[in-house]
Amino acid sequence: MTQSSQQQRVAVVTGSESGIGRATAVALAEAGHDVGLTWYRDQAAGEATAEEVRATGRRAELRHLDLTRLPAAADVVDDLAEALGGIDVLVNCAGTGDATLLVDTAYEDWLQVLDTDLNGAFLCLQRAARRMIAAGRGGRIVNITSVHETQPRVGAGAYCAAKGGLGLLTRVAAIELADHGITVNSVAPGEIATPMTGQEDEDPTAPDKRRPGIPVARPGDAREIAAVVAFLASPAAAYVNGASWPVDGGMLQMGPMAGSNMTTDDWRTP
Repeated sequence: MTQSSQQQRVAVVTGSESGIGRATAVALAEAGHDVGLTWYRDQAAGEATAEEVRATGRRAELRHLDLTRLPAAADVVDDLAEALGGIDVLVNCAGTGDATLLVDTAYEDWLQVLDTDLNGAFLCLQRAARRMIAAGRGGRIVNITSVHETQPRVGAGAYCAAKGGLGLLTRVAAIELADHGITVNSVAPGEIATPMTGQEDEDPTAPDKRRPGIPVARPGDAREIAAVVAFLASPAAAYVNGASWPVDGGMLQMGPMAGSNMTTDDWRTP
């Protein structure tokens, strides 16, 4: 039985101690999933996410995850699946980045971003897919990429390389896993008010958050990303496969207009 005819039961969300990961975990719990969670730096924040999940009436299991410790770190997928009785949804949300020009990027920093954002996501996807195939009831995999899955940014070479790679990995996995009833899609956020952008839990509609270069003129809220992930993880999205869903307030639509009225070279500095 594929997931087009069955409600998913268990989701695993990496990077769920804050921001998009936390919002996604709660949204999936509200949709009826028990949720496996991970934390990296702040265990108390991970526990707070777990409490939010449990407040919906769903089960939560929390584990530490450091995706620079590969390949062993991907064991967390199997651990959470065993604790919760399977895995029907994987959301690869753990991520990192920096702001350094390519010529100044240390190889160790390059590897840290690639391991966290791409290599770790691949290994978690692989573990989840193997379990979904063995269970025989289909599944959903959603990779959180970025608008920089397709668009470059000065000072974000490693991040763009990793997210671009994750975007193509999503598309390959989508065609390889479809015969097993598993769909694979990506969600590509723009600027979102989260700790990663230095805007933890801030109101994106506040006057000081106005963004003239974004058509809707503000950053996004993590819950706006989570809502799209929850849809892609639902039976309603059974025929959505191999797609990238930008959630960016129209940022990617700006094209040449984004730079046509610039009067300085400030954009050249990360």
